[in-house]
Parts: sequence; structure tokens; C-alpha cells
Amino acid sequence: MSSYVEQANGVFPSVCSLDCPDQCGLLVHKQDGVIVKIEGDPSHPVTQGAICNKVRNMTARIYDEKRLRYPLKRTGPKGSGQFERIGWDEAIAAITSRWKAIIAEEGPEAILPYSFYGNMGRVNTEGMGRRFFNRMNASRLIYSICEAAGTVGYAYTMGGSYGTDPEETVHAKLFILWGVNAVSTNMHQVTLAEKARKNGATVVVIDVHRNRTAKWGDWFIPVRPGTDAALALGVMHVLFAEGLVDEAFMAAYTVGHEELREHVKTYSPDYVSGITGVPAADIVKLARLYGTIDGAAFIRIGNGPQHHDNGGMTTRAIACLPALTGQWLRRGGGAIKGNGGHLALNQRALGRPDLKPRTLARPRDINMNLLGEALEDEAKPIRSLYVYNANPAVVAPNAGKVREGLAREDLFTVVHELFLTETAAYADIVLPATSAFENTDVYSSYWHHYVQIQEQVAAPYGESKSNTDVFRLLAQAMGYEDEALRDSDYDMIAQALDNPANPGLRDITLDALREKQFAKADVRPVLEGKLRTPSGRIELYSAAMERQGFPPMPTYMPLVEEGTHPFLFIPTANHNFLNSTFAHNGKHAAMEKTPKLYMNAADAETLGIRDGDAVKVWNGRGECELTAAVGEDVLPGVVVSQGLWADGKDRKAVVNALTPDRVADMGQGATFFSGRVSVAKAV
Repeated sequence: MSSYVEQANGVFPSVCSLDCPDQCGLLVHKQDGVIVKIEGDPSHPVTQGAICNKVRNMTARIYDEKRLRYPLKRTGPKGSGQFERIGWDEAIAAITSRWKAIIAEEGPEAILPYSFYGNMGRVNTEGMGRRFFNRMNASRLIYSICEAAGTVGYAYTMGGSYGTDPEETVHAKLFILWGVNAVSTNMHQVTLAEKARKNGATVVVIDVHRNRTAKWGDWFIPVRPGTDAALALGVMHVLFAEGLVDEAFMAAYTVGHEELREHVKTYSPDYVSGITGVPAADIVKLARLYGTIDGAAFIRIGNGPQHHDNGGMTTRAIACLPALTGQWLRRGGGAIKGNGGHLALNQRALGRPDLKPRTLARPRDINMNLLGEALEDEAKPIRSLYVYNANPAVVAPNAGKVREGLAREDLFTVVHELFLTETAAYADIVLPATSAFENTDVYSSYWHHYVQIQEQVAAPYGESKSNTDVFRLLAQAMGYEDEALRDSDYDMIAQALDNPANPGLRDITLDALREKQFAKADVRPVLEGKLRTPSGRIELYSAAMERQGFPPMPTYMPLVEEGTHPFLFIPTANHNFLNSTFAHNGKHAAMEKTPKLYMNAADAETLGIRDGDAVKVWNGRGECELTAAVGEDVLPGVVVSQGLWADGKDRKAVVNALTPDRVADMGQGATFFSGRVSVAKAV
């Protein structure tokens, strides 16, 4: 046990657990054993004491009166939220006895774990739970709801999740923030850009919505949703046509530049303008700015463009741009889609896939984006669902279908959570979860290059337990005797850090983290040595893609045609929530105020909608009700909402009731942003 938890008073080092690239260093203040204040750790080299409002007000979430204190058993209809208190022994017995019966009757594939990164602690997210369900041989979840498409697309070009060191971007002279609302979702990249801007840097923001980041930048370029690849190709056209490329760099570090030179001739500014809505003159201006900047140009590739049908190809196209002008050799230049490859932990040691019984066949895979479809499958039915670190009733696409599945009386659902979420309301058993400050875990950023440890600061709230503790109890009750299912949290941290395949972690050990709280990986420059592409170079032409049936060069692929609804609908993030985290907390909901639908003034006038009106938004999957925000923040034909709001008697804002559950072109990723809707004034 951490010595911190035994100290009733003091200030203790910590780390933010949210699914955010910044992964801030924190200082937690305790009085009489209770956390009373959370502030940034000024000693952290990247985050330097600055934190967001979400975390600054985290104590309101930790000690919210609605937080779960003890296990619950359902007493009313599914979804009604009617439960009674039970003890842990009864809860564990109820779960495991039901699972044993299901396994005996239909096999372990009838059980599905559903989780994601509501807590970014690698042990509590990827450790004991994965071990437990591997040992059971339950159905396997494909974790593809977030960045899967873009990760695959970027890897075709660059060989993996390897990008610029964000600390180096203070030296850039041009920042292009492409599809990322960094003010709300990557605030320290904004801080670094601000430092660069004081030295003459220019900030360009490309997005579908004039959000906080667009308003902060020097030049906002609005683009039609799903057309970002065409814009990138239009920029390439101008770079090649006007001789703004680095021929020596391309010859030394890329394959396919001559083929690409010919390929982009068809993407003239006028042609691309017709696709993207970006004026041809602005496409030329952007290309010239990128190709002539006196210094480094850096692109922050966001999650937004990849949440389309063409998300993988779009990210690949944007990722090609730094190679054309040789940005990877300029200090602070290049790009970041993700940097997780630099900090890759030992995933096999964490999840222990070797625990799968050799006598049983490999279980089926189920894409987490297709949960609703999987729950209605009668041929191979899911009989039990175990949910942790996730809230699929709000977060998963096509949420109406998901809720229909959760309402099945023959589905035995267990939810391990901090609050009685929308998903927990459908559960048969609800287990109270600890907060990250009540756990011990290891964290690795997918943006900066630091690994950090969280040692338990506070005692568990009420009767709550961590993911790892619950899975140890379940393993014991199931009769699983494997030593790996009894490992401590510290054991798993040490095992995860021991990754011979990633020499960048060679000097980062459990003892080193416990002594210093964080450590920077020994990361080589992206182009030092061979890339992990088949050629070892940046692949502007990808034979691997061609073998998989994709165009071998970056190509604009239109979105899937989806009915006659007139508006493209983009349900993106807001400033005070993170997915559905904080949506259940009064403090954070009050800061965000109300769920809005941003629409163009011309569209609103046509529909007789005024700013502040309640509007109905619908398609063939479902409907919701939002408040109209009318203006010029989105292009005509586009509507944007922000945030995943909690269910409420006076709120019908489940925006994912509208989103498609088909998968993207690569990585089986989500297509949240490729749906279409109709809008009308609410009656």
C-alpha cells in the first residue's frame, strides 16, 4: 500500500487519469484523510502546473453525493434505476454463479466484457481484467471506438504511432491544428503554440466548427465534414506545381514521391474547393504558407477527421504533408497523430493472452462500435455483459439500438462504476468503483513522452473497489488458480515496464517511478534509423495498402450516402466533460450550461428557427432535443453538437442515438461524424 493513503494531511504527487493526451502531473491536497484540492504539479516538464477546469473541480466528482457507495441488485425493470443494497460477498457469488451456469450451457463466448479508457491507468484498464477474461476465454472486444482508423492510416505512412516530441514544437513557426479542438482537449499543445507565437509563429486551425480553438487561432479554415483528405491533396497539388517541395528530402526518406506528384495533378484548387467548401484562393494560400515558412511547420492531427467513413485514408493523406517539405528534419516540425508507440508498454505481460485455455477454440471478436448489433444477434447470443471504464448507453454509436439490447431480460449485465450511469441503470448487479486517486497505477501519455505513476492517495470511497481488486475476487470465486490472477498492482506495473521491444523504456522502472513520479522515455528522432514501414521509409505510395485493397496513394473517398436527411451531423466534444465523464456531476454540467446544436444562420432562417429555440434533431436511428445556437460557426448544411450529456427528465440530448454504427475504412473504427439528420423547431 502507498504510504500516501496512510497520511491524513499533506500534499501528494499524482497524475490525471482522464483519456486526454496531456496526462498532467498533479498535486493532491488532503485534510483529515479527504481530498480537498487538486492543482497542477509545476515540476512536470510538459504540463508545468497548468490544468483544466475539469480536473480543477475534480473533488466535486470524487465526493459527489450521487457517487455509489456499495453494491446494488436490481429490483425493478431494466433501465428504471431501481436497486437495493447488497454486500460484496453476495454480489460476487451472484455474478460467478450466473457465469458458471452460462459457461456450462453455452460456453464462455456467451460472456462479453465491454470496457474502454474511462480511466487511463494501464493496470486497471489493460491488466487484470484482460487477464481474467483471457483465462475465461470470453468473447474478445475490439477496442476501436476512438482512434483506430487514424492510427492505421497514419501507420501506413509513418510505420506506427511515432511523431514529433511536443516539447520541441515551441520552435515551430507554423502550427496547423487539423481537426482538433486543442483548447478543450489538448490544452498544453496550445500553451506550447502560444510560446512559439510570441516568437513569430502562426497558428492555422482547420475544422468543421468555429470552436474555442478556431477562435484562438490566427486563421480559421472551415471545411465540409469528411473532405479533409481532398484539402490535403489540394495542398499537395500546389506544393508540387509551384516547386515548394524538398526534392532532396523526398529522394532520401520517402518512396512514391514521383507517383504522388502525378497523382495530385487532378486535385486542382478549383476542384478541391468544390469538394471542401474552402475557397481555391485559400487552398493556394495555405499551401504557400506551408511550403515557404521560414522555419519548421508542425501539424497536430486530431481525432475529428478520422471519425468518418474515410477516416483512415484522411489521416494518411494529412500525414504525407510533412514529407513533401522535409519538415521531419526541422526542429519542432513534422506531425503528431499519436505518440503512443514511443511509450509502448509490454502488452503481453499486462493482458497475458497466454492464459487462454489451449483446449478451447479462439473466441469470437466483437467490435465495440457494433455493440447494439451484437446484443440483438440471436444466432450467437450474448448472455452476459460486464461493463467497466465505459458507459455504452451514452457513448456507443446508435445508442437506441444499444439500449434495446441492454433492456433484454435474458441479458445478465454487471456494471462496475462510480455513478449510476445510463448503462448502470440497465444492470442486474452494480459494483461501486474507486476513483483513480484511490488506486495505484502506471500511466503513459499518447502525446508527450513521459511515463508516470499514481500511488494511492485516498482510501476507497464507501465500499468501492478497484478494477484489479474486483477481478481478483472474481477469479478466486470462479476457481481460477493462475498465479497471474493474483499479481499485485505493483507487480503488474513492473511487468508492463519491462518491454525489451521498446528500448526507450530501458531505464524506466517501478523503483525509478516511485522515487521521481515521472520519467521521460529515451525517444529517438522519428527518422533516426528505419521506420517500421515495409520499406523503412515514409510511404507516400504504399504497396501494403494496395495489397489490402486500398488505393496505394492518398485519395479522397466520399462519405457513404445516407438517406435524404439534409444535414451532416457532427457530435463533438465540449469543454467541461470528457465523453460522458463529468456529465453526471452538477458542478461540471453547470459550467457547460446546456446542450446546443450549432447551425448556420441561412439554414436556420429557412427552417424558421431562431437562436435559443428548442429543436428536434432526428434520423432513422433516433432523435434528440437540443437548443439552437444560430450563427456563422458552421458551414451551411452542417450541424454540430458538443458533449455527451447525461439523461434527465428535462433533457433529451442523447446525441449518439443519431450516430451510425457502421465502421470506417480502416481499423474497424467509429464513424460518429458521418451521419445525416433533419432538424425542426420543437413543438
